[in-house]
Amino acid sequence: MKVRPAMLLIENNHVLLMHYRYGETDVFGLPGGNPDKGETLDQTVIRELQEELGVEVEIGPVAFFGEVMMPESKADVLHVLFLGQLIGGIPRLNPAETSALAVAWKPISDLDVLNLYPNVGRQIQSLFTSQNSPGYIGKIDQAFF
Repeated sequence: MKVRPAMLLIENNHVLLMHYRYGETDVFGLPGGNPDKGETLDQTVIRELQEELGVEVEIGPVAFFGEVMMPESKADVLHVLFLGQLIGGIPRLNPAETSALAVAWKPISDLDVLNLYPNVGRQIQSLFTSQNSPGYIGKIDQAFF
């Protein structure tokens, strides 16, 4: 199983997402990535957001984590979502570091109807309304695009 840390950045009731297009389908992902050898999860998130979006972030606590069970040919993925804050820069794509098409601030209220990877829109909405971290959310019901 691979581990993929990502950051949940919320400003003005909107979440920062990266917009991808797979075939005819728009997909939105939380910014993050795969750890390099010897790198901690928080270090990974800081590096990935700097490389892909040109921003500095402050890592907060883990919001929640859960697994996406992949098709047989790929490794399953444990997604670890950190809360965080933007402390420097304006998110702009670096095409040399990401295949994303755009940066998008999406309203929290719309997350349950977007194609998200990982598919955690309802958990983000619940976190925002209850202010309680659900911790381990188990298997993430993920559509593949």
